Amino acid sequence: MQESRLFGILYYLLDKGHATAPELAEKFEVSVRTIYRDIDAISSAGIPIYATSGRNGGIRFLDDYVLDQSFFSDSEKLEILFSLKSLSAVQYPEIDTVLNKLGAIFQIGFTDWIDVDFSRWGSVAENESRLFRQLKQAVLENREITFDYYNSTGGSGRRNAYPYKLVYKDRAWYLYAFCLLKDENRLFRLSRIKNLILTEVRFERETDKCQYHSVFPKPEEMGDLIDLELEFTLDAGYRLFDMLDDTVIAKHENGYTVKLTLPENNWMYDFLMSFGDKVTIIRPVSVRQTLETKHEAARDHHKGA
Repeated sequence: MQESRLFGILYYLLDKGHATAPELAEKFEVSVRTIYRDIDAISSAGIPIYATSGRNGGIRFLDDYVLDQSFFSDSEKLEILFSLKSLSAVQYPEIDTVLNKLGAIFQIGFTDWIDVDFSRWGSVAENESRLFRQLKQAVLENREITFDYYNSTGGSGRRNAYPYKLVYKDRAWYLYAFCLLKDENRLFRLSRIKNLILTEVRFERETDKCQYHSVFPKPEEMGDLIDLELEFTLDAGYRLFDMLDDTVIAKHENGYTVKLTLPENNWMYDFLMSFGDKVTIIRPVSVRQTLETKHEAARDHHKGA
């Protein structure tokens, strides 16, 4: 716990420039005496942090100091820089300043061997960035939010919620929040949140109720499970490896054989139909027949359009 707090103090000072002992004590929920012991420990590790008294006093780094001691190992320094790089990539641009400072202090030229970009293809980056900033503000300030939400069945409605945190799950961003309409914690996919408004209503954050627990339904709760055997053409391979586990895909000379178990529901049929003539249903026959009916309905729909 102490090591985590020591780095937290370093990070805070890098971000703010300086701080008072009472300020750090309140921030990390310890006594002022503990903060001074932490400062002594940091100084003992070769990092010159010093405290000054008076009106403009406080705790700060020695000007122009470059960290060349072994407070962190090289691998730990890279892990810290990579973590901050990831935060910068997910609409936290204020991290960039701290990232640059840490790179200089660690004497590491942060190489561009990786870029993390969670924005959607074709999306308007500014709109997504604005949504992240609004939600971050709402979470940190414990402010009730209201927004229009479009669910997976095509319905929409106005929602009020207490936002707890943002969650990245299965290639998509979600808001984990207490939904006042449903009276329970819910995950809201960010791409379906529209017209977000931060209200002036504040909610009391209860730690035990705010902890994230996966609320995604289990496959067996989404429909009866069904074993599928499918044949795909070679040019469908890139999508298969994007969406499925390698263990269910077998490549052969003319394409791919896929054997997997899915809940039989609208999503499964939409998934299969999205491949068009690049997929053949081997079994079960009932799925092939249902898919034929859906294709016919789609064709008839466009004939009458």
